[in-house]
Amino acid sequence: MVKGESAMRALMQDAPLMISSILTFAARHHAQAEIVSKFGERGIHRYIYAEAERRARRLARVLQRLGVKPGDRVGTMAWNGYRHFELYFAVPGMQAICHTINPRLSPDDIAYMIDHAEDKVLFVEAEFLPLLDKLSSKLKGVVGDIVVLQEAVSSPPALTAAGIRIHSYEALMAVADDGYVWPSFDENAGSALCYTSGTTGRPRGVLYSHRSTVLHSYAINMADVFAFRAVDRVMPVVPMFHANGWGIPHAAAMVGSGLVLPGRDLDGASLEWLMNSEQVTFSAGVPSIWLGLLHYLRSSDKRLETMQRIVVGGSACPPLLIEAFEREYGIHVDPAWGMTEISPVGGCNQATPSFRKLTGDELLKLRTKQGRCPYGIDMKIVDADGTELPWDGKSFGNLLMRGPWVASGYYRTTDSNPVNADGWLFTGDVSTIDPDGFMEIVDRSKDLIKSGGEWISSIALENIAVSHPDVLEAAIVAASHAKWGERPLLVVTLKEGKALDKASILALYRDRVPKWWMPDDVVALEALPHTATGKLNKLALRDRFREHLIAVESGGANGGP
Repeated sequence: MVKGESAMRALMQDAPLMISSILTFAARHHAQAEIVSKFGERGIHRYIYAEAERRARRLARVLQRLGVKPGDRVGTMAWNGYRHFELYFAVPGMQAICHTINPRLSPDDIAYMIDHAEDKVLFVEAEFLPLLDKLSSKLKGVVGDIVVLQEAVSSPPALTAAGIRIHSYEALMAVADDGYVWPSFDENAGSALCYTSGTTGRPRGVLYSHRSTVLHSYAINMADVFAFRAVDRVMPVVPMFHANGWGIPHAAAMVGSGLVLPGRDLDGASLEWLMNSEQVTFSAGVPSIWLGLLHYLRSSDKRLETMQRIVVGGSACPPLLIEAFEREYGIHVDPAWGMTEISPVGGCNQATPSFRKLTGDELLKLRTKQGRCPYGIDMKIVDADGTELPWDGKSFGNLLMRGPWVASGYYRTTDSNPVNADGWLFTGDVSTIDPDGFMEIVDRSKDLIKSGGEWISSIALENIAVSHPDVLEAAIVAASHAKWGERPLLVVTLKEGKALDKASILALYRDRVPKWWMPDDVVALEALPHTATGKLNKLALRDRFREHLIAVESGGANGGP
């Protein structure tokens, strides 16, 4: 281009990417597609996208009457259900910000997030009112109104004394009209606010935009990611308060997939009943959910009649899940990876031509990797000095990400910056990338075990442990060792009626890992601790068992490197 000349402007229409446009498209082009919600033991609510969009416009009127203005934060504490779905679209659609609050976090963290976000209104399930009543003194002066997601409600005394008004969702909706017209505005405006789980400090807020959310929805609908279709019946087991529901509510509406929202009951029996009765074809959730469902299916001799695909994310996918669901039930399993800061999907494991060259254990190893980036974002691994490492499948380093649905910073936080000068986000994961672009997380940087100066991957050892027929769930943590500094300790829960057989479990590791990787001991607990997002709480286990090997004088029987 000659100096001083400007590029020719295209003759294309300019329309901002609005979250509300996803729902209006669904209502216009997939009007009869169903949204099904489970509540209580076997209660079912069902309606269609056309009605959901009308109710979302009524909800926008409700928000206006509650005094919500553009940019205001509106908090939600809710399970996966149709009212939460309406909030997902109505709040950002009228230019406010939908702040999804994880009710499984500690009361102190919940109060902190509400205060930090400055939520003007809270929409909550009735079961969370007692918790909020206890937090009333911390909510006073911040929250003006609480709307309970049901037909009628009574006011808890402490909240009322704090000057917080209590409303019924349906009572407010009954007097609202559906004449609201979705506005068009800057697509870079904030749309939703999600906080990290805060396992190593205070939760940090990630503020998504309309643009980032719509682009993320396009990306995960691609054939090499979730590939939703109008004929699918999609059930997000991942809670809608966890990392934007993995983008599933938006992506499903974008293509008119039927949605099945499971509520709070995510045990194996409840999931099997709902999946079969509503003919679910696709679902996504964390490994602990799928391990529980697998155990129920095996023990009850039941099957999932229409299920075609399961996505496993949140933690590494154990090979057992891929082998068992595909071999025993004919259900395809895809590992995926992401984080709150990436809206959240950063990779999905779908087939490439290289799959054709592999069989058996080699193919399974490739299929358990976290996968490849969809178009729009990029990844790289770097060493401690920030030097980029090769994609050889062997070199491992800190994983970095960047792209239009990757966070550029944390909400109202100045004490740390997760992004470097070149715009790359530090994920906290230690990974390898192979020549075909398949990324594999070796470990979280804080979960790696350094024994005698060499690194041991906890994820690799956990995946071997859960393949034992008696083991229900497993965690590997670093325990202090007098000679080697740290050694791996295996902590498991066992299936009902099974007794701990250390020798049998440890025998699994022979010839599968270096001898010095083998756990020094095995401990059985009735249940492993989990974080508020369903991941194993390694921090709690490390604190509990840090001195275990020293106490039992194991002496590093398996040796060091």
